[in-house]
Amino acid sequence: MSSTWRYVVRPDGSFCRIGNLDGSLDNVPDEELARLQFVRDEDDQPDRPCSRCGTELLLHWHGPLMTGVWMELCPACDARRPAARAFIQWHRNPGRDPEALPKLFEDWETETMHAHGWVRAPQPEAPPSSPRLHVVPRGHG
Repeated sequence: MSSTWRYVVRPDGSFCRIGNLDGSLDNVPDEELARLQFVRDEDDQPDRPCSRCGTELLLHWHGPLMTGVWMELCPACDARRPAARAFIQWHRNPGRDPEALPKLFEDWETETMHAHGWVRAPQPEAPPSSPRLHVVPRGHG
């Protein structure tokens, strides 16, 4: 079983990340995925101040399962970290490219988790595809 992520970016720059097991969502358009997501109630998701400096965060996110890490993207505290800086610039840019989000997010996640003492395990290589048999009727090749 393989697992990847699908990202859906809203016009305000907020986004959701959805597990895509065995490519089950490959043929689902982003617009449909966005409609399937629960509508966020801003009152249910209060803004969180940065735990390091107290300023407003651009993003707060739970780290990978079972790590217990709460990831924070703070423009004041994280501006010197390369992956965080790139993600901050993307987040603040009204003309942001949604296609850039997966790499920016995953680089930021890797950098943040590394700062907390975690290292991303290498992804297993995909098994080689089985050779396909091309059947040609007798006398045709």
